[in-house]
Amino acid sequence: MHATKKNRRIYTLLLAICMVGFWLFENFYSPSGPTDSKEPVTTITTLLPQSTTGVVVNHNYYTLSYSEAHEQAEWVAYVLERGHLTYDNRKRPFFIEDPKVGSRSADWRNYKGSGYDRGHLCPAGDRRFSEAAFNETFYTSNISPQDRDFNAGVWNRLEKQVRYWAKKEGPLFVVTGGVLEGGLPSIGEEEVTVPKFYYKIVAKGNGADLKVLAFLFPHRESNAKLSRFVVPVDEVEALTGIDFFPELPDTQETKLEAAKDLSTWKF
Repeated sequence: MHATKKNRRIYTLLLAICMVGFWLFENFYSPSGPTDSKEPVTTITTLLPQSTTGVVVNHNYYTLSYSEAHEQAEWVAYVLERGHLTYDNRKRPFFIEDPKVGSRSADWRNYKGSGYDRGHLCPAGDRRFSEAAFNETFYTSNISPQDRDFNAGVWNRLEKQVRYWAKKEGPLFVVTGGVLEGGLPSIGEEEVTVPKFYYKIVAKGNGADLKVLAFLFPHRESNAKLSRFVVPVDEVEALTGIDFFPELPDTQETKLEAAKDLSTWKF
């Protein structure tokens, strides 16, 4: 009997140690980031949007403009090439804070129990071609609170459509983000903003042959065709306050951003 009581005390103590260890892991563990690569940034700098915050971060496989007020990127931009589209089976790493954001990007724990997904802006699926590229998409500067059905539904359909275009038509320039504005709800201790709308702008070609398509989605699931959400770039600019193609010649920029031309995009 004495041995049984002693064993119970040991089991109770071990259980308590495990519970404390789990709590410490959940609340204080910060894993290291992906191994830095010497490969150049693959973003077309002449197509980068304006940053309204002045906080532009260049990673090896995408560029972003961080909004500290909203604890997420106002835009993430990258190039998607046919050669990037691989089916490599990558192990999902931990979400970690972005070491290149001076104010520190939001802690992943803000999302715990919020009911929202950690929605990628530059999709992990677009960066499977290398471990470093894949892991880099798990910086918290590259995620935004997304409704689970929206993230797995219409937003995922659009990401797959962009991959289809990249495979069929060659390099694409992609810029995406949530519409960040005042008065939005937020999650977590750091008050990460929950956007009411998300946008994605896709460009193909170059020079005078540049073609642009912009999407604007209410932050909810929809079974509607993706073409239903196509809008002029001007409309996204009006909502976000971002100038998306400031380096283009004014005449070309004005024409591209006012149009809603689906004729060269196969859905």
